[in-house]
Amino acid sequence: MLDAFAVLLCLTALLAFLNERFVRLPATVGVALGGMLLALLLGVLSLLGVREPASVLGGLLTRLDFSTFVLNGVLSLLLFAGALGLDTRQILAQWRSILSLALFGTLISTALIGVSSYFLLNALGLNVPLIGALLFGALISPTDPVAVLDKIKQYALPARSEALIAGESLFNDGVGVVLYLTLLGLVAGPAAHATGGLGGALLLFGQEALGGAVFGVLLGGLGALALRQVEQEGVETLLMLALAVGGYAAADALGLSGPIAMVLAGLCLSEVKSRVFGGSSVDHIRSFWHTIDQVINLLLFTFVGLDVLLLRPSGLEVWAGALLVVVVLGARLVSVGLPLALLRRRAGFGPYTVRLLTWGGLRGAIAISLVLSLPASSYRETLVTVTYIIVLFTILVQGLSIGPLVERAVTASPEAASLETLGLRTGQSAEDSSPDGLAPEPPHRQGTDPLDLQS
Repeated sequence: MLDAFAVLLCLTALLAFLNERFVRLPATVGVALGGMLLALLLGVLSLLGVREPASVLGGLLTRLDFSTFVLNGVLSLLLFAGALGLDTRQILAQWRSILSLALFGTLISTALIGVSSYFLLNALGLNVPLIGALLFGALISPTDPVAVLDKIKQYALPARSEALIAGESLFNDGVGVVLYLTLLGLVAGPAAHATGGLGGALLLFGQEALGGAVFGVLLGGLGALALRQVEQEGVETLLMLALAVGGYAAADALGLSGPIAMVLAGLCLSEVKSRVFGGSSVDHIRSFWHTIDQVINLLLFTFVGLDVLLLRPSGLEVWAGALLVVVVLGARLVSVGLPLALLRRRAGFGPYTVRLLTWGGLRGAIAISLVLSLPASSYRETLVTVTYIIVLFTILVQGLSIGPLVERAVTASPEAASLETLGLRTGQSAEDSSPDGLAPEPPHRQGTDPLDLQS
């Protein structure tokens, strides 16, 4: 395990250095692309008869076990760090929107992708049962906070817009994991649930989601009480690490959602950090968790790129993955657009909100870790291949092109930049905005506003 992690760490450092020195792509995109190119190079060498390098690296990647590394390892730190860096009041101001997108949006997307992929894959001759297609819908529907938060921090999004995108990503991740585990329990049969069947599945969903939320708030409260009693920065850091890692493990042992618990615990501490920590401690804590977030992100994206080495796709599976990229984007557009259309009259979302949420809906390490955790079956490799194709598309294509979209949203209208682009009305403060935290968009003449969604 140590050897495998050492190789991953050294390769990540090398790829990050080469990217920073010569290529200058965003760091996570650069290491993912570098890892993929390295994996392809080793694959070509294997075809030419030089199999040893690919065999050694493949064995090390298998030993690390990507699924366990993410779901039972670094995910707790990433979600806690992501939530800790958010403005809790902005999240609370938009709670209706965020929860609607995270819950109903994820359910809508799972159903649309599941049913569509079932018909598409079977039409191509790739026999995947409906429950397998729904599992694929559940694991690919949530946007990956690891990928999304990394991208939005690179651009000067308004605080309210960043809170909406980041909050939706953090919470729909938790909902997606719970939904995936619920469906996986149905695959295992009625014995997987205490009450059996669909009723047991719904009970499990409620227990994990709601129980995880309550547990997270309790963890955040206890953490705040403990942190008030100490002043030494090393002890404060140790307490927060214990809260993130130990709290996640405890939630899992209790049958609760660890991801949701970590998001709520991080948000609770984010709200009180200015009162719990002194001035220098706040800077230290912010710097520490930012560094942890960056390093783990780079490790995961390198892992994603290198794992291409383990794929053995058929031409039909590659073709199916390319078609499913379109399906996933369409489902994301509907699952975001429908809830926002219902909330728009009250919340006044800006015209670019749907487009930013759709194109900024990156998938990454969590989708891959979930698909790799699927039990052995006749269709597992098909789902693994199409998931990798979609993840690589979102990282390399959407990840590199989201910047110009953000810039267009900000600069298309001089008014838009000063009105936080995605929703604040002229002369209206955040406190005076709608109950959902986003004010109605400013009035304009039909067809003349360059940010108009239909233009």
